[in-house]
Amino acid sequence: MDVSTFINGLLESGVTFFCGVPDSQLKPFCDKLNCGDYNHITAHNEGGAVALAAGYHIATGKVGCVYMQNSGLGNAVNPITSLMSGEVYGIPALYVIGWRGEPGVKDEPQHVHQGRITLPLLEVLDLKSFVFGKNTSESEFKSFMNQALALFAEGKGAAIVVEKGALSSPEATHYANNFDFCREEAVNQVLDFAGDDIIVSTTGKISREVFETRESKSQGHGHDFLTVGSMGHSSMISLGLALNTDRRLWCLDGDGAILMHQGSLETVAHQKPKNLIHVVLNNTAHESVGGMPVAEVESDYSSMAKIAGYLNAYTATNANQLDKILKTVIHQQGPSFIEVKVSIGSRDNLGRPTTTPKQNKEELMRFLNGGKA
Repeated sequence: MDVSTFINGLLESGVTFFCGVPDSQLKPFCDKLNCGDYNHITAHNEGGAVALAAGYHIATGKVGCVYMQNSGLGNAVNPITSLMSGEVYGIPALYVIGWRGEPGVKDEPQHVHQGRITLPLLEVLDLKSFVFGKNTSESEFKSFMNQALALFAEGKGAAIVVEKGALSSPEATHYANNFDFCREEAVNQVLDFAGDDIIVSTTGKISREVFETRESKSQGHGHDFLTVGSMGHSSMISLGLALNTDRRLWCLDGDGAILMHQGSLETVAHQKPKNLIHVVLNNTAHESVGGMPVAEVESDYSSMAKIAGYLNAYTATNANQLDKILKTVIHQQGPSFIEVKVSIGSRDNLGRPTTTPKQNKEELMRFLNGGKA
């Protein structure tokens, strides 16, 4: 179905406020909301989006639409059950959910489990769900929305689970920022400088670029933890590692991930891991799901880190600046923070890790244990 038809169907049903976190499965929907004249807010995480919809309903009596990838349901479970539930406030909302890891559809390993439990989880959450596929007709869609309206009147929620390719748009939206530094070049620069140090990279294209850089140099992957899921938590994985090893550790993070769980900066700073260097590659976008802008495109992450209590905080916008910072920070006691402002985009032939997540974990554990199993 054309995304304009889909959005018009929501508007005609009285759903006129939209908030959420972008998803590749929902890219035509997210693009339309970002570029059109809609009452729309990009949220920092999915739970926050649910709360936004709650505030909107309390103020207006109307129903908001919360969109997310199904992996984001984990962030949304608490407000759905403890805020929106009919046993608490009884606040209705429509949830539009991209179905990654749909059973029978090939997908990345981090989506398989979540994809399998998506529909049962919605049932547990007492959300009536409707699977929206490529062959869904306008009459079927309208019929579900009529059912949803009846549920909204009772203070309940409903969910539309969108299959891969179900929504289409005649034009693809391409995003850009004002930065010139290529992210993969920045990743390569940090890896060259890090040598045998431990690398923890965030989910999405940053981990893919770490893997590809190692492959291109025949370096192996035993020093790296490639976070393929748990968006926003690489800094906490890094902290847990750094506090339990004497080796220097570099966390290669993203701006969208930091926004999702900004409190991690305070936690790292409070624990004072002297061996941790936290590098945030900031392209102002959720690039791995289509390049849509993050919630706060003007954020100054190095200042945030300094305020949180990091001992050192820097910003780089090109390779020469990054080189000078790396040569400085390597001699300082951490925790240290480097914000690198990079352009949106990656090469078309960027590959994916060919090792499994378990193989990746076990290889790093052997390295940390001196080569022993």
